[in-house]
Amino acid sequence: MGADVHEGGNSEGHRTRTGAPESVVDHEFLALERELTVLLRRARASSGEMVREVHPDLESSAYGLLVRLEECGRQRATELAAYIGVGKATMSRQLRALEELGLVAREPDPADGRAWLVHLTEVGRERFRRVRDARRARYVRELASWERREVAELARLLHRLNRGVEG
Repeated sequence: MGADVHEGGNSEGHRTRTGAPESVVDHEFLALERELTVLLRRARASSGEMVREVHPDLESSAYGLLVRLEECGRQRATELAAYIGVGKATMSRQLRALEELGLVAREPDPADGRAWLVHLTEVGRERFRRVRDARRARYVRELASWERREVAELARLLHRLNRGVEG
């Protein structure tokens, strides 16, 4: 294999539309794909564990809803669905499950009597905060060898990635 051929690249020297060799362009994106795959697999497993600590009957996807409600307060189901990236039916099902467990409640929207606002109950807020605090303590332990600026840079880059995926 030649010295300029990277993992996942090719040795035939094919070029992309930009004229760059495929092996050069693909290497960075293959590395990104590999690392994101590992990160997402671990994040799903971790979220599953964390959400079960909030309540054993919760689905993993519910953790993101709890985060959003904790950070932003009362919201309409349509706002939550748009933020999370799911349809109204999926959001209604997830909110109904959270409501049945006593973690969220609905109230009429004072700005529009036809709409409802969803919010964390006191029980939901207390359980969520306990788990969130444990999760953050875990991040602190796992990233103890990192400098604060490195953690901030990672957060900034992930935010930028997430913003790009939204639009």
